[in-house]
Amino acid sequence: MPKFNERTLTEVTPRATPRTTSEAAPAEQPAHRRATLALTSAATVVALMTYTAPIATLPQTAAALHTPLSTQAWLLNGTPLGLAALLLVAGSLADDYGRRRIFIAGTFALGLTTALGALTTTTWLFTLARVAQGASSAAILASSLGLIVHAFPDPRGRLHATGVWGACVSGGIALGPLLAGAMANWRISYGVLGAAAITVAALSTRALSESRAPRGGRPDLAGAVTFGLALVSLVAALTLGRDGWLRAPVGLLLLATVALLALFTVIEHRTATPMIDLSLLRRPRFLASSAGGLFTGLAVIGLFSFLPALLQQTLGLSAMDTAWLFLLWSGLSFAVALQARRLAGRVSPQWQLAIGFVLHAAGALALLGSLGSGSWLRLLPGMMVAGVGSGLLNAALPLLSVQSVPAQRAAMGSGAQQTFRYIGSCAGVALTIALVTSSGGGLARGADTAMVVSAGLALLAAVSVVALRERAA
Repeated sequence: MPKFNERTLTEVTPRATPRTTSEAAPAEQPAHRRATLALTSAATVVALMTYTAPIATLPQTAAALHTPLSTQAWLLNGTPLGLAALLLVAGSLADDYGRRRIFIAGTFALGLTTALGALTTTTWLFTLARVAQGASSAAILASSLGLIVHAFPDPRGRLHATGVWGACVSGGIALGPLLAGAMANWRISYGVLGAAAITVAALSTRALSESRAPRGGRPDLAGAVTFGLALVSLVAALTLGRDGWLRAPVGLLLLATVALLALFTVIEHRTATPMIDLSLLRRPRFLASSAGGLFTGLAVIGLFSFLPALLQQTLGLSAMDTAWLFLLWSGLSFAVALQARRLAGRVSPQWQLAIGFVLHAAGALALLGSLGSGSWLRLLPGMMVAGVGSGLLNAALPLLSVQSVPAQRAAMGSGAQQTFRYIGSCAGVALTIALVTSSGGGLARGADTAMVVSAGLALLAAVSVVALRERAA
């Protein structure tokens, strides 16, 4: 397998002045750097808004599409499934064939697939549209950090840029439910987001510079297909698990997941251009980045993706009311992520992750009993503490992901970390719904069970990332 530091890197400037430079070439002009950060951040906000838009309107969407409770996990899991399946291959394609090219293609595709999602009339068509949105978002998220790393080669500028980008992840999460809740019909929000994505793509065609780290060879399509099938099998097993974890279909799906992941490992060892260099698994920083992403999805996103729907069903809140409550968590996450760069030099990204997970666990435990209390005021302390923790996670993860791989493979490193994040998200949403709906004591009691599990997973994550840091020392 080729070593990263032995590759020759080629950079291509905008079409107006075609010339070839190297990754070590002087940084772009300040105006281009600002444009790169602004456009990648804007596209990221739109991608995350598309991802979270159904959260506040899940009951209305399910009613319009005649979706039973047992399959509502698919309405939320379509986008993270597409993200998880294609982030690694999107990162590799971005590094090899041009980050600008993949970014613009992904942003245009997000606009089209989001607009098409507004026209669907069945659960499975909507889910397919959401999977396509996730695949498009994968191209955006994987290439964005690669473009940023190229535009900001100095450590101080890169720290600022990744902090802003991480804050935009939180910002998109916050704004998606608000937009959907504010519209008279949930379908309108998809039309608005589709138009926004196409606008960003059009602006990017002239404002962004191209960069790549070519390896040669063909895309790892076999690895992408195998990995995607493994994820579908895992999500299906977790979704069916609510009706009994010891049933034969659940066990067969879990066995299929293990077999497909084993096959994926074999494929990655043998292909000349793997989706992920498996030798990176020997790097403690890469393991910490991957574990941080996985547990963020499993513990944090899994719980808060389904919580707004639970609030509507247990406390009788409207979609807009739940969107405002959700903003308390996600808005604090945005503000903290934006300011977390000030911790650089004093607190390492891994310690930030550990602190963020502990705060999420504390917030989840503070939420216990809130859905059965009859008052939304009981939610506020837990959501505020968990929001601060989420902000630290969103600030630390992108920085750690680009630090954990060679600079020329930044898009692949970003894709790997986010792949684990959305694998965790798919599993976390399905697990949360299974825990909530399988409880014999009603939704409020089931929600308490899900909160305890989320807190336990977050504490396990905190211990894991700290242990990996100690190994690195």
